[in-house]
Amino acid sequence: MLKDGEVLESFFGDKKIIQNVNLYRFTSDSILLSRFARAKAGDRVADFCSGSGVVGFHFLCLNPVISSLDLFEMQASLADMSRRTAEMNGFDCTVHCCKIQDIGREYDDKFSLILCNPPYERAGFENEVYERAVCRKELTVTLFETVDCAYRALKFGGRLAIIQRADRTAELIYLLKKRGLEPKRLQLVTGAMGAKPYLVMIEAVKGGKEGIEILPEVVNGKL
Repeated sequence: MLKDGEVLESFFGDKKIIQNVNLYRFTSDSILLSRFARAKAGDRVADFCSGSGVVGFHFLCLNPVISSLDLFEMQASLADMSRRTAEMNGFDCTVHCCKIQDIGREYDDKFSLILCNPPYERAGFENEVYERAVCRKELTVTLFETVDCAYRALKFGGRLAIIQRADRTAELIYLLKKRGLEPKRLQLVTGAMGAKPYLVMIEAVKGGKEGIEILPEVVNGKL
């Protein structure tokens, strides 16, 4: 099942995921987000900017009570790897190769939970391979567009679980509230105990009431 440049990596017990050494490969951020998000029985789940699918697949392994999983990824090569990973592991999911801005109106108000590990950087990809840069930098989608697309695809009361750079926390909260997604849970991520946080994870609810739970910070690698 492997193509040029591809390898198999372990990501959940005996589960394997296809990665390409020449393209963007998943990092611990993906695992952090899949563990931060909370599932409810019967959830219809979407993974936005899904890459090779690790957030959605890991979340599915952790939460078999969900009813469906849809992955949305714009790069055909990454979407193809996701499809083959799903087939190899027997995951029941649907992979869509498209920009999240182009998701059809048939998906409006459809999902009860959206997971999203979006690009973190605003600009600049000089001397970088485009296929890798587009996963890290806002070349094809902005943070506002990500929030807007999530709002449209969520049911009323649905949740968005998103991860972002810690220094963009204020911006993220502002955009969520502006679009009608109320932040309800927040957790910062550090690289070592007592170190400065470098990531933030937020769960926001479409149409939720004000009031946020600030969770103890998590030390990456000590989950």
